[in-house]
Amino acid sequence: MWNLNGQTAIVTGGTKGIGKATVLEFLDLGARVLFTARNKQDVESLEKELQNKGFEVNGIVSDVSVKVDRQKIVNWIQNNWQTLDILVNNAGINIRKEALEYSEDELKKVLDINLVAPFELSRALHPFLERSKVATVINIASVAALQDVGTGTPYAMAKSGLLQQTRSLAVEWAQDGIRVNAVSPWFTETPLTEGFLKQDEKMNGILGRTPLKRIAKAEEMASIIAFLAMEKSSYITGQNIIADGGMSINAI
Repeated sequence: MWNLNGQTAIVTGGTKGIGKATVLEFLDLGARVLFTARNKQDVESLEKELQNKGFEVNGIVSDVSVKVDRQKIVNWIQNNWQTLDILVNNAGINIRKEALEYSEDELKKVLDINLVAPFELSRALHPFLERSKVATVINIASVAALQDVGTGTPYAMAKSGLLQQTRSLAVEWAQDGIRVNAVSPWFTETPLTEGFLKQDEKMNGILGRTPLKRIAKAEEMASIIAFLAMEKSSYITGQNIIADGGMSINAI
């Protein structure tokens, strides 16, 4: 039963990092996967690569913070699956600046993609999730939602809001047979963190706060996401799984 055989799943931001690792994990476990990304070349390249390996996978070019693009996802589900078992709200961005340096447009962008988009996409896909009877929504948050880790205020605000979104929707949608959980990673090896982690001072600071003394791999996050998607976790909802190598234990 440690599988996702026949399950339908959407992973937003699915061509890189944790999103891509989750797409691969789901496919290996037998799920049918639709992934999204904003870059057309990335979508087409990954879709072709995985289909050539015999996986049932499709990609959509979509900015989930844009209503028209979210509707493209809804239309695809309506035309192809009619029901949805797993939604992973993974797409996210950050702009590393001091609070006083943010423009209004930059603030809106960070909040829209990290906080508003998961809410709006989850709402738009609710009818398909409800039909599943065993559906799960998994939001990718961050340890930045729980304490300051130097990622900037807007990002932390958005991820903190995403955790409360997770809790509140878990209560509201329990009656619809939909579980809602979150995963909060610490620094993880992804293309988005590569440049930051190459800075010795930054890397040493991170490792100094992490009891396991290493950076997480994207595949380690994907395995937690997969567990929350399985029936094996069927009594877990409204929770946040902190995957930080023990960093938060040392928090003051």
